[in-house]
Amino acid sequence: MTGHQNYKTPLEMFYQWEKAMPHNPLFKWPQDGSWHELNWKEAGDQVRRVAQAIKSLNLPKGSHIGILSKNCPYWIMADYAIWLAGHVSVPLYPNLQAETINTILTHSQTKVLFVGKLDGWEDMKPGIPEDVTCFSFPYDDKGYVDWKDLLAKNEPLMENPVPNQEDIATIIYTSGTTGVPKGVVHNFLSFSCAGTNGVKIAKLTQEDRFFSYLPLSHVAERLLVETAALYCGGIINFAESLDTFVENLQTAKPTVFLSVPRLWTKFQMGVLKKLPQKKLEKLLRIPIIRGLIKKKILKGLGLEKVRIAATGAAPISLPLLKWWESLGLTLLEGYGMTENFAYSHLNLPGQEKFGYVGQAMPRVDVRLSDEGEIQIKNDCLMNGYYKEPELTAETFTDGYLRTGDQGSIDENGYLKITGRVKDLFKTGKGKYVVPSPIELKISKSQLIEQVCVTGNGLPQPIALINLSEDGKKMPQKEVEKSLNGLLKEINKTIDKHEQPEKLIVLKEDWTVENNVLTPTMKIKRNVVEKAYQEKYESWYESSSKVVWSESSYLN
Repeated sequence: MTGHQNYKTPLEMFYQWEKAMPHNPLFKWPQDGSWHELNWKEAGDQVRRVAQAIKSLNLPKGSHIGILSKNCPYWIMADYAIWLAGHVSVPLYPNLQAETINTILTHSQTKVLFVGKLDGWEDMKPGIPEDVTCFSFPYDDKGYVDWKDLLAKNEPLMENPVPNQEDIATIIYTSGTTGVPKGVVHNFLSFSCAGTNGVKIAKLTQEDRFFSYLPLSHVAERLLVETAALYCGGIINFAESLDTFVENLQTAKPTVFLSVPRLWTKFQMGVLKKLPQKKLEKLLRIPIIRGLIKKKILKGLGLEKVRIAATGAAPISLPLLKWWESLGLTLLEGYGMTENFAYSHLNLPGQEKFGYVGQAMPRVDVRLSDEGEIQIKNDCLMNGYYKEPELTAETFTDGYLRTGDQGSIDENGYLKITGRVKDLFKTGKGKYVVPSPIELKISKSQLIEQVCVTGNGLPQPIALINLSEDGKKMPQKEVEKSLNGLLKEINKTIDKHEQPEKLIVLKEDWTVENNVLTPTMKIKRNVVEKAYQEKYESWYESSSKVVWSESSYLN
């Protein structure tokens, strides 16, 4: 993969728009009940003043500077300012516990930290090492030098430095489904390659409106919102809070919207509460009314102008994809990892294939190993894991990134994810089970919020589940009846050795706080195994197909 010399770096794109369209809006966001706006010129002035403030700290070139905040315009401006001052940004998830914050800041040798919009700041604060200099975004007073102070006390940095493509731009700490977060090191080429090619293939322009609410510390939002908007010159809108989310979405009317399967399901459930499925189907069959109903539903969600509706980060069920398509919104599934800057595969409008994560994007080389592991090569691959040479060496094989995912590729190059190489487990009968396709079938029930198929050494797999809000409100007998029906129905579609024998309804929910979910809501299988393994046999021996856990097993 060569020929990247004609890509522009993110900073060059910033200078380009700052000069070419200074008065075009870059950010729009609600705060304290009203909407605010910054154009390229105003944002540029703030970025340059903050870059000057960072410069005046006289840190060695390429020092690590953290960003700990929920999404807001200051997050992205801080990212640009860090680069402009010649340093490396280290984003942290805004819902981390103090211990993890301390681990990441210490491991990454972060010297300066921007602290922003956060819930539960008092619990996080003890995680910040004493030798880290903190600045705060202009939200509630945290006792640090504030963003507005930095603007007032510093003149704008006037030069336009251009980093080398090989210079390190960021270290993204993964959310760690297997334990301790790893620092994924990306240089500017990852942004340049993914930004340039992604914008071209998705036909994004200055007219496009983005809506930023998934954590910017996650690679998907960093690519599909921050980088995509920077390379096409579009506008980024933000949400104020969960309570105002739909209202903010209705105001922003994005043309590009990225979400995760869990939220697409929540949107669907919200619609079906007002308009039950049978009634909806009836109305969609009436030609004159069909168009009006679709428009009304999408408008109610703020999605009526969406041209590209992307879904990723976890598998999505076929019935959910078809349901949204029936409303005139095609969800485009994509696939990528932090290690390849989320630049790998995508379904494109009009070329989508449900059940597949799309074809390889431009300049992506993909192959399958003998075990069916997906291996990727492109210009967006990480330099490696920070301070982890052995782990880095294990992750690459002759220049290809080993994704750890299993897949198959059809005759047209569409990729299907079939499981995880490492998630396979063996039943007591010596047969291998691939849990993720089974979990996808189980999770289509609206009574279920989370599911983990497990059972190493048992005669058949079992599925551990958390009930959804709907499931918790229903009488236990009804839930049991529904889950028994679900088990019968899905087992008809699964190979004999992979059929779950039992559904175990757990007493406690899995959350980020109790360490079962990563900040991106993926289940940490090792934590689940450790917490529940000793109960597997007694649950399996139970006479019922649906077993209700008696106690909580999480510390």
